[in-house]
Amino acid sequence: MASTQAAERGYSATKDQLLKRLNRIEGQVRGVGRMVEEDRYCIDVLTQISAVQAALDKVALGLLDDHAAHCVLGAGEEDRDAKTQELMAAVGRLMRRG
Repeated sequence: MASTQAAERGYSATKDQLLKRLNRIEGQVRGVGRMVEEDRYCIDVLTQISAVQAALDKVALGLLDDHAAHCVLGAGEEDRDAKTQELMAAVGRLMRRG
């Protein structure tokens, strides 16, 4: 039988902080759009894009850390290998971006 309760995630304890950070990043992205609308200098736009990417990377690293601590280390012996492979695939995707 499917549970109606949401599964606890590794980031559950810091969910409010994570959402605040993501909202701030969303505002930065909107700011980049305004810069383009205002025909701002290319290098200034690129600098802001770099800041957004760095902020997203920080969020991603935090989520990876939470996943490793909660989902991988907290997994049962039968699930640990699969969770580890899942973690490493996520790391690989993050490293290939760009």
